[in-house]
Amino acid sequence: MRVVLGVSGGIAAYKAALLLRLLTEAGHEVTVVPTAAALRFVGEPTWAALSGRPVATDVWTSVHDVPHVRLGQEADLVVVAPATADLLARAAHGQADDLLTNTLLTARCPVLMAPAMHTEMWSHPATRANVALLRERGVSVLEPASGRLTGADTGPGRLPEPEEILDAALSLVAGEDRSSAVDTAARPDGLEDGGVSPAEAAAAQGSLLGRHVVVSAGGTREPLDPVRFLGNRSSGKQGYALAEVAAARGARVTLVSANAALPAPPGVDVVGVETALELQEAVRAAVPGADVVVMAAAVADFRPRDYQGSKIKKTHGPGQEASAPTIELVRNPDILAGLVAERGDDPAPLIVGFAAETGDDTGDVLTHARAKLERKGCDLLVANEVGRDVTFGKDDTLVHLLRPGTDETRTVGPATKVAVAGAVWDEVGQLLSARPHVGAGR
Repeated sequence: MRVVLGVSGGIAAYKAALLLRLLTEAGHEVTVVPTAAALRFVGEPTWAALSGRPVATDVWTSVHDVPHVRLGQEADLVVVAPATADLLARAAHGQADDLLTNTLLTARCPVLMAPAMHTEMWSHPATRANVALLRERGVSVLEPASGRLTGADTGPGRLPEPEEILDAALSLVAGEDRSSAVDTAARPDGLEDGGVSPAEAAAAQGSLLGRHVVVSAGGTREPLDPVRFLGNRSSGKQGYALAEVAAARGARVTLVSANAALPAPPGVDVVGVETALELQEAVRAAVPGADVVVMAAAVADFRPRDYQGSKIKKTHGPGQEASAPTIELVRNPDILAGLVAERGDDPAPLIVGFAAETGDDTGDVLTHARAKLERKGCDLLVANEVGRDVTFGKDDTLVHLLRPGTDETRTVGPATKVAVAGAVWDEVGQLLSARPHVGAGR
């Protein structure tokens, strides 16, 4: 794959060198296009040595090859990391005052930008408007990470790790079928050439531009008394990755979070809940008008019938027999099946379920997952094997993607949860493009 790696002038440019190495080690042909400011942080010899190719630095070098046009035309993928506030502004407004912005104007392949800047710059209304405009035009803009910035500052604005940028870039390419890509020349009737709406074209390319998605994450807790609860080991990392990647692909995201001790993804509307009943209520409130619902939360199947208003005490003392209380449980509602039932014959929203399974004497993970898919009736099921040292709280995972009506299974991983999130949204994009009347424009 021919990749253009654009590097703009920020201190995080050194991380782009690590991204370059990952891309070349994966077998991709990478041309680095640094801005003049970027070369003040990392010099041209470094980019040339790591890429094994000449570095394209300005529009005047090898002018007979017309590099300001050719690079964008021939690229299969353009990645800009870091993308500074200045670069985002120039790209959003179509400026072409250096080789990188010329390349962005001529590229007709997937484009991914990984911003990096101080928190105040990232949150400024001008930057947010530029990001929104780029996403509206089909550019994938990642949300920056939170953490230590230049100097003593901390907060949102840190460049995502190179591995995460690579995962997002490859997921973006995997989500686009270039052999059947739609000519995106604008038409007076508001449709793309061939009578395809912008929303349909975006779905066909794996984008979620203009979509509203609802994601649940974390694990519910069912209180026994003021200090104790029944819970599970879910960290919420996969649900948060799904929300973050959806936002990067242009979606408006509502994240219903159950007890996840994670920072809120920037640009995502987070609704906090504790119990299964609270999660059900929050999801139902968010569903009207949604295009996709992804139930990634680990929802407790049972809750105590009675809640004790004071702490349950141990028995002790002379003549008292040591004993433990008997806790009577009742079933929680099946939220996923309920969403499918409430949808009825309406194709929207598209519903994705998660199955955290362990094998037993009656079958393996896939056996139980297929049975759950049939019971639930959702449009896509993501199944993974879980346990004390498997999946929960880990950064890597392995999942199986199952659709109804077929025995085919797509296995993803072991991979980061960001990469798994990208694969899930790729599948969702295919389902949306196959049912273009679902979602935007309803």
